[in-house]
Amino acid sequence: MDRDGVSLVGKDGIWYMDFQAFVDNIDVMTCVISVEMKEDGKYGDIRLVVGNKAYVQSIETVWDGPQLMSTKFVPNSLYQNYFPKDLNFETVCYRAAVEKVPVHTYVHPDRFDFWFDLFLLPLCNEGNIYYCTYTQQVSQQGDTRKMATLSANTASEVLNICLKLHGSADFKETMTEVMKDIRSLCKARACSIMLIDTENRSCKVLAEDREDRREESMMRSVVRRDPNFYEIAETWEDTIGGSNCLIVKDENGMDYVKTKNPRWYESLRGAGVWSIVLFPLKIGDELLGYMWATNFETQNADHIKETLELATYFVTSEIANDQLLHRLKILSSMDMLTGVMNRNEMNNRIDRIVSGEDQMRNLGIVFADLNGLKRVNDDKGHISGDQLLKQAAAALQEVFPEGSIFRAGGDEFMVIVPDTTEQTLIEKSIQVRNSELGFGSACFAVGECFVEDSKDILKALHISDERMYADKDRFYQDHPELKR
Repeated sequence: MDRDGVSLVGKDGIWYMDFQAFVDNIDVMTCVISVEMKEDGKYGDIRLVVGNKAYVQSIETVWDGPQLMSTKFVPNSLYQNYFPKDLNFETVCYRAAVEKVPVHTYVHPDRFDFWFDLFLLPLCNEGNIYYCTYTQQVSQQGDTRKMATLSANTASEVLNICLKLHGSADFKETMTEVMKDIRSLCKARACSIMLIDTENRSCKVLAEDREDRREESMMRSVVRRDPNFYEIAETWEDTIGGSNCLIVKDENGMDYVKTKNPRWYESLRGAGVWSIVLFPLKIGDELLGYMWATNFETQNADHIKETLELATYFVTSEIANDQLLHRLKILSSMDMLTGVMNRNEMNNRIDRIVSGEDQMRNLGIVFADLNGLKRVNDDKGHISGDQLLKQAAAALQEVFPEGSIFRAGGDEFMVIVPDTTEQTLIEKSIQVRNSELGFGSACFAVGECFVEDSKDILKALHISDERMYADKDRFYQDHPELKR
């Protein structure tokens, strides 16, 4: 039967919309979704009721890349038959079907190599079963114009974050200010950024803002309570389940976390967390860390998600830029062969001490030069010579763990030892001279000098250098066959 242009079907004397006929009149990929509401006010099953030809083909077509869990469309199937449980997907379906709010979102879930332009419209309900349409357009590349279609309020908040990110020379202070703004936006108890080091399997809190400043940093206390917290953090990607974020705002969400990740659930409950929004910070496929807010204003979840989705792009970019600058600084200051600091960094450090920028008392200077490196290079090759230099640097690091060690050039090293005594400096210099380097007669020639005030560092450099060359001369007098 057709009533006012809408196809209807009869059941028990009641007429219902013919969903299949309805979606078949739509050209783009469209399906109808149902949301079950329970007596306790929670929602239950979410199902893909029917789909038009284009939508069914999107499921049943085999293509290069990640596949759906099932490539056979069966009407009225649970959506989890096709992709893992996704709280964000459930939220938009609930809003459209149950709350009767038209929804538009533009997302790039991690589990797919596509951007999805999604439109959901509410339909009629049958008892406790609520319906909405779900229309999607898929593209390989993101469209910045669609990403930028934000409300004036959201755009203003994101712009404020961007201005702060580029308005200060102190990176950590800026990030803390951004966390303060985001916590205020979310009306959250706390907002944090945690960095992930996958190579060393460690994590650290970069910045955090809390509602009660008298409270200990929640995230730092959680990490400290659990020395293996990295093991929890590395489960978050699976808990997010291929979506672009995780938003837990009610018992349905907490039940999901409890089932999916019981250890993290216990950690959250132990910290008094009952709601959380969690965003991974990624550059390409590289995970830098996570940003989140806890115990936030859940009725404002949609606006929070919209704002943070865009804000994380800029926050992630700034973190990646800071890490790149840090790596470049290391590369510019480190001797790549031995792993100690290079001559350039040595000169910079001396300049800072001479200018008074770095001041210290009871300062020791040690020069250590390798005897026998040329013989090793000539007899065993430069690979062995490089190995000797590495061993020499390791020996100095073992004797002077508290010192700043520099490769001054060639086979010569210099050590700045703060807060020492003259007797300790002499004892350690003897220890360096007696170091076993593993290459026959190769050993250190050493010179040291102690001064009570760092303003005398130039004198200490001159004296320790002279003593080192005197020590080298004595060695070659005893071993003339090794003389260069």
